[in-house]
Amino acid sequence: MTLYAESSAVLAWLRGETKGRTIRSLLAHADAIIASELTLIECDRVLIRSVMLNEITEKQAVRRRARLNAAAAHWHLLRIAPEIVDRARRRFPIEPIRTLDALHLSSAMLASSATDDFAVLTLDERIRKNAIEIGLSIRPE
Repeated sequence: MTLYAESSAVLAWLRGETKGRTIRSLLAHADAIIASELTLIECDRVLIRSVMLNEITEKQAVRRRARLNAAAAHWHLLRIAPEIVDRARRRFPIEPIRTLDALHLSSAMLASSATDDFAVLTLDERIRKNAIEIGLSIRPE
């Protein structure tokens, strides 16, 4: 199965959250992983914010960033291309959604056209509900 790795799922894995174990397993067993550049940006921004708010140390952030970069080196990264932006500017089945969610959904829709065995890997309820309405599979179920 090909997975589109959305930032909420990747962050759960990076932060060692309870659901992060499930996410790690799904990532490890995927045939291919597609992620938007947005996923990496959001993860880096959360790590920076976490250090600035004294939630984690700089050393912890460096280790987590290294883990992310090592994993992402094997992922197919989608640029935020004009067709993704164009789709994100239109309505989704369940509104309102945030701008970044619209970009993730638009990216996942584009990525899904490349394969039949595809799912969106997300823990974000807005993205999950919209993905289902659009006809995309989601993980974890």
